[in-house]
Amino acid sequence: MTATYTFDIFMSLDGFGSYDLPGDWGGYWGKQGPELLDRRFELYDTDQRMVFGANTFRLFMQMLGAPTEESGVSDPWVAKMRSLPATVVSSTLAAPLDWPDATVATGDGVDLITELKRESPVPLRSHGSLSLNRSLMAAGVVDFVQVSVFPVITGATGTGPVLGGAADFDLELVDSRLLDGRTQELTYRPHLH
Repeated sequence: MTATYTFDIFMSLDGFGSYDLPGDWGGYWGKQGPELLDRRFELYDTDQRMVFGANTFRLFMQMLGAPTEESGVSDPWVAKMRSLPATVVSSTLAAPLDWPDATVATGDGVDLITELKRESPVPLRSHGSLSLNRSLMAAGVVDFVQVSVFPVITGATGTGPVLGGAADFDLELVDSRLLDGRTQELTYRPHLH
């Protein structure tokens, strides 16, 4: 049996995954309400394996290694994510990693994750890791793209276009939710166009 693979990403309405603005747009652009936080906890409160690229893993270690007052990352779902086993696809990182149950996988990301899908007894989920997931989508490895669209436009400050440089895809909507009356969670099955 092949495990499912979900590419899970946060983005602004205009498609950016991050922004370059000091000030009060921390966390999820300051829009994380109780329904969103409960939903995120629910998503990470199941058996699954996380998959990260090296850049996202380094960023998470930087954010999650700082005291939560400094990083602003103290939500319970983040602790749940960190408690899950993880595979980090990297040619530059080496074990041991500062993650409770992480392994480094070296080699071609598509080949590594294709094999991991075949062997894994639990679903796979990747939060972030844009370049890795764009290549996995192009290779047909991603089963679901789950996008949380926050009610902000970061046209002047947005960095990291989530799907910039991706191949063309048709998307089949398999689930949608409105959280806190403002944030959309959209789950799609991608098909190369």
